[in-house]
Amino acid sequence: MQRILVIRLSALGDVVMASGLIPALRALWPQAHIAWLVEPAAAPLLSHNPRLDEVIVWPRGEWQRLWRERRFIELWRHFSALRATLRERRFDLVLDAQGLLKSGLWSWLSGAPRRLSLIGRESSHRLATERVVPPAQVGMRLIGAEYRHLAKHLGAPAEAFRLDLAVGDEARRKVRDKLAGAELRAAAREHSALAALRAASSEPGPAASPAAASPARYVVLCPFTTRPQKHWFEDRWQALAQRFLESGLRPVLLGGPSDREAAERIAAGVPGLVNLAGVLPLDESVAAIGDAAVLIGVDTGLTHMAVALGVPSVALFGSTRPYLDTGSARSVVLYEHLPCAPCRRHPTCGGRFDCMRAFEAERVFDDALRVLAGTVSIRLTPL
Repeated sequence: MQRILVIRLSALGDVVMASGLIPALRALWPQAHIAWLVEPAAAPLLSHNPRLDEVIVWPRGEWQRLWRERRFIELWRHFSALRATLRERRFDLVLDAQGLLKSGLWSWLSGAPRRLSLIGRESSHRLATERVVPPAQVGMRLIGAEYRHLAKHLGAPAEAFRLDLAVGDEARRKVRDKLAGAELRAAAREHSALAALRAASSEPGPAASPAAASPARYVVLCPFTTRPQKHWFEDRWQALAQRFLESGLRPVLLGGPSDREAAERIAAGVPGLVNLAGVLPLDESVAAIGDAAVLIGVDTGLTHMAVALGVPSVALFGSTRPYLDTGSARSVVLYEHLPCAPCRRHPTCGGRFDCMRAFEAERVFDDALRVLAGTVSIRLTPL
């Protein structure tokens, strides 16, 4: 194979988990030209990767806008240009790692002689030359299991598949500057809150001046997802953040623009917390995670990024269970095997979310310390 195209258009977490295909393909065909077709939201996860030769972006949202505005001629020109781009590359192999009609259509339009469809939903496998369906997993499910099976189908050795994210140098510099300023502000708020508390209780205390935490001594908290049944509770995030502050680790809150309101509620209860939810673009969020001492998160793309970057992490899963085995002793998954779990999109608990309520803040904090200390032992399950 001389020219290979991977298609995984969307879902940040799935793009992260599918990134293991890059080193797997390199192990099979070291000199091949490897490209990736993706939508704009997830493109920053790939754009800094030196092991990818090309990132091709499908601006789907812009095309939808042109359709709504009935600018059909302009839309057709954009469609024809992207189709021509794919054809001009003369790909030998296309991996449709999404298995939906939209991804299968682009695979077919590429004109590649060999087109693999992973699972093949919405009859998208009819547009492929091969369909790859992973067997049912037994016991602990390894992170990225379906993508690992796709790599195995191609003949890649099991050890070649490893999640592959790269941090951009400019993104790292920018996020360190932002963190330094935000930490100073958070330290000042914490100092003011402690002073006010001492004044109210007439308790004398040292007049210490606020100081920022060391850049390598902060913990990233990722509380936000698209569905409420995957959330942990805001008061427990606050309790966890306070425990980290007391231990000398500055908590840093990450999330997207839609998470700002919830993030402000959490931050209001923890004066020393650094709230960067909705502030950082995606590649800077990756850089912030890459420099963290540890990450705590729910089933969200940011949590999977910590695993990919080798950052110690604790994942809280309940209604969903994308994996139980991270393949790394630096990351652990907390999951309660309740009779109703995983319920996915159909909770039966009447909004109690018992699976997430099982995680007390102190337990999560203790597990994070064990991960940091390197004492977590995880049984790895082969594919």
